[in-house]
Amino acid sequence: MTRPAIRNRSTQPIIQDRAVTSVGEPDSPKPIPAPVPTPPRPKPAPPATMLGYSPFPLDADARHFGLTTSTMRLTGGTVRVRHGRRTVSTTATILLHGAAGSWTTWTPLLQAGDATARDLTDLIIPDLPGWGDSPAPADESPLGVEWMAELVADLARSLGYAQWNVVGHSMGGFIALQLAASETRATASVGLVSATSFSIIDSVRQPIRRFSVMPAFTALLLTMRMLRVTGLIGRGLVRAASGLGLLRGLVAPLFSQPRAIDATVVAALGTEVRPAAFVLAAAQAGTYDAAASWARIRCPVRSVHGERDVFVTAADDERMLAAISTCRISTIPGAGHFSQIERPLEVLIQLEFAAPLPIVSAAHVLGTC
Repeated sequence: MTRPAIRNRSTQPIIQDRAVTSVGEPDSPKPIPAPVPTPPRPKPAPPATMLGYSPFPLDADARHFGLTTSTMRLTGGTVRVRHGRRTVSTTATILLHGAAGSWTTWTPLLQAGDATARDLTDLIIPDLPGWGDSPAPADESPLGVEWMAELVADLARSLGYAQWNVVGHSMGGFIALQLAASETRATASVGLVSATSFSIIDSVRQPIRRFSVMPAFTALLLTMRMLRVTGLIGRGLVRAASGLGLLRGLVAPLFSQPRAIDATVVAALGTEVRPAAFVLAAAQAGTYDAAASWARIRCPVRSVHGERDVFVTAADDERMLAAISTCRISTIPGAGHFSQIERPLEVLIQLEFAAPLPIVSAAHVLGTC
């Protein structure tokens, strides 16, 4: 598929990754190295593979997807972001990863789109503060869901976009909903993949009392709190588990078919186990008034989650529909908490990237597929 011409636009402040050439003095010139060629994008998988489970590994090379890596120094903090595939549109497609993740968790979705002529354009895929390559702010006192959403809006505007379609996974879905609630005119649509919602909030507030409702999350939260206290010892335990081949078993509850998940996915989760960032994100969720905030959303919201997602309950679906009048919910068969990795093509189809998103009443849509 031929891409539209890329529009040049000045954005400040941006520091792009690029090779810097050193040139010698005039009396002793030095040869300038030839430009390093951009690696080719991965060859699309056959359609039969596309319909299978976890068809793609994670790919950490942004150049494979026609994206640029930049460091954005914004008012709220410094963010590392992959962006590109620019068209004449002023509407961006923002992809927000979840806790224990980074921008790479979206690369199977990008590969699925490229392989089926559903190329996503005008992309902004940040590493959220404290995750991936983005540093955590030195001062945690102002942090919160609202702050994170403001940072994402600032990021999009700094890259020259006036509106956005935002898609968030897990914690990223939580932030996407707050962005839609606070930026009602700029947010054109929201896509949710296993978004953090009401049961998680309740479990953070009352972990012991709510253990039976969300046992996997509560156990994870208590473990992260313990690892946060142990500091370096905790990170050493994670590395040891990875070296002994135990990490796949530890992350198994997050996936429908853990043995079929590519090794790059398991390795990335091990790298992104950041107890301090996880505990902080959970604490922010516990103080958030989701129902009141999300009631302000006016744009279409498409929510998908795996039928075996241990972090989303039927009660969450009911409460989401009650809170957001424009919400529509569907499930992804054969997927767990990471549908964009496990079933990326199905996620693309359910979120309706191939067609405009009409506003549909929440009535009578629970459980649609």
